[in-house]
Amino acid sequence: MCGKEVASPNRVKIEGAELDVCDECTDFGTELKTEDSSSSTSTKYSTSSSGSSGSSSSSSTSSSSSSGGGSGRRRDMFDEMDEIAQDYDDRIRSARESEGLSQSELAGQLNEKASLIRKLEQGNSLPSDDVRKKIESSLGIDLSAGGSSDDTDWSSDSGDGSYTLGDVVQRKD
Repeated sequence: MCGKEVASPNRVKIEGAELDVCDECTDFGTELKTEDSSSSTSTKYSTSSSGSSGSSSSSSTSSSSSSGGGSGRRRDMFDEMDEIAQDYDDRIRSARESEGLSQSELAGQLNEKASLIRKLEQGNSLPSDDVRKKIESSLGIDLSAGGSSDDTDWSSDSGDGSYTLGDVVQRKD
């Protein structure tokens, strides 16, 4: 805990974590009996629970990745999420005004507070998924950003396969 290098540290349990500490820091926790010498090979300040689960999780991770096929790309929870449009505030305001509704009238239709509609139209707050769906169905608009360019395969002008900022950026001159 103090950072002092010790030839033979003491194994101590402090707030649920098993640590190898010097004699002075032993007073901060409950001293544990070492069962074998394999614990001395663990890294300093590591917990036994993370050390043991780390070995089991690495074996399960390798088995799951090997059975997953050769996709080469990990699945991400954000891949399935719709990205909200940059101009969502303008879309909401213009759709509400074209329907001839006030902010409080729209809030009443959606069973939400008028202050929420005000914050959304000012761009001070992002709509939750539930509110976004209500607005889209009530006003007949789409608040998603549309086709994402994240999955685009980039090509580089250089032959070595590396990318520069010029390969990716599209200028708006």
